[in-house]
Amino acid sequence: MALELDEEAFETIVTDELDQLPDEMVDGLDNVVFVVEDRPEDGSLDLLGLYDGVALTERDRYGFGEMPDRIILYREPLLTISADEDELRDEIHITLVHEIAHYYGIDDERLHELGWA
Repeated sequence: MALELDEEAFETIVTDELDQLPDEMVDGLDNVVFVVEDRPEDGSLDLLGLYDGVALTERDRYGFGEMPDRIILYREPLLTISADEDELRDEIHITLVHEIAHYYGIDDERLHELGWA
């Protein structure tokens, strides 16, 4: 049974979990916005989050006027896999770390080795 939480309460938890991340992880984020959406475009519940941008390791020129990269968290999939609020917080935290890692150019294979995938 999926956890139920309205959009505002969910976004508050996302903000709380962002605040819990180590400074060295978030201080390097440049021109990145965090977005909460209900579901991925395909409507599936399989994807918890997405990094939409160009990783630091792959950037050629990046400067003034660039659209911000986005880190998207999908509310309904995260609620579906969470039995309670503590579990939801853990899943949001892991998803944030995972997507921020993609910003820094860390791929899924390396994240798996580090225990974050």
